[in-house]
Amino acid sequence: MTTVLSQKGQVVLPVLVRQKLHLEPGDDFEVGIEGDDTITLRRISSPPNTGLVDLLLACPSFFEIPAREKDASAPVVL
Repeated sequence: MTTVLSQKGQVVLPVLVRQKLHLEPGDDFEVGIEGDDTITLRRISSPPNTGLVDLLLACPSFFEIPAREKDASAPVVL
């Protein structure tokens, strides 16, 4: 299978690849370079901050997460 790089630098993955790997819009990928002409594209299976809350809760000192302030402004309707 082949694909083309667009003027915006975008590459479209063929539908057969997306279906076989169960890819969905919004999936995250890591891009790497190997050698002089090989590009690797690896799906990131979990968000980068996965486990962050557990790490913070395991902190040896007590800490409190302050409540968020609510924004009283009206939502913008487009």
